[in-house]
Amino acid sequence: MPESKRRAGSRRAARARKPSRVAHPPRPAGLVAVDVGNSDTVVGLFAGRELAGYWRLTSRAATADELGLHLEALSRAHRWPRPLGAVLCSVVPALTVPWARALEHMIGAPPVEVTAASVPSLPIRYHDRTAVGADRLANAIAVRVLYGTPAIVVDLGTATTFDCISRQGAYLGGAIAPGVASSAEELFRRAARLPRVELRRPARVLGRTTEESLQAGVLWGAAGQVDALVRRLALEMKGTPAVIATGGLAAIVAPECETINRVDEALTLKGMRLIWEDSR
Repeated sequence: MPESKRRAGSRRAARARKPSRVAHPPRPAGLVAVDVGNSDTVVGLFAGRELAGYWRLTSRAATADELGLHLEALSRAHRWPRPLGAVLCSVVPALTVPWARALEHMIGAPPVEVTAASVPSLPIRYHDRTAVGADRLANAIAVRVLYGTPAIVVDLGTATTFDCISRQGAYLGGAIAPGVASSAEELFRRAARLPRVELRRPARVLGRTTEESLQAGVLWGAAGQVDALVRRLALEMKGTPAVIATGGLAAIVAPECETINRVDEALTLKGMRLIWEDSR
């Protein structure tokens, strides 16, 4: 065989033996975090570690196409960067799949979903670890990193949840109570002569109108419930826990509480970002 052909064959063989380069997708320029709750769905956008903004939608039955249109509208209106990563936290099973598909269509890959399996760094002391709500897991991760332990997270949403994290950073469990707005709505529905009122701080506890009486009972009743449960939970924990309030009603209820140290309305979104980072 001529020398030139032998050299050409050697070059082809060398190229065949050389490992091919794996094409890695570009690092996302932003992160979309979707927190699906029973009443509201919060869509957050992170630029790096900073929360650039968040938007609150009403949680309702919808197809992946409809949810995708919501995402595209937000993206265009607020000039979301590309490419994007995505993380999904849902406590509404009927909406989990449509949101996951909408996010996958937008970013070109399945979103990271918050579950007990996606937080291996969080020891969970619940008897059934899969029964812990995804939002409670995200809150536990966030408070552990951002505020330290021991801690209690009070999430004031459709339900009022209390989540306890030990000094060692383990999720211990907690308590679940009826939500402030949910309880008030049920009261208005059942009592024909009680009008719906705006949930805000009245001038006095001793109401002199039906509106004042309702506002005092709902708001300060909720604050008293929070304080009573936080104190009882703290007695069963080692150390003095930091108490962080989050959720849609935190800004209204937390200032009336004696036990809450800080309000962070975006705590769940921040925990979702941390879970997404750990998954990479």
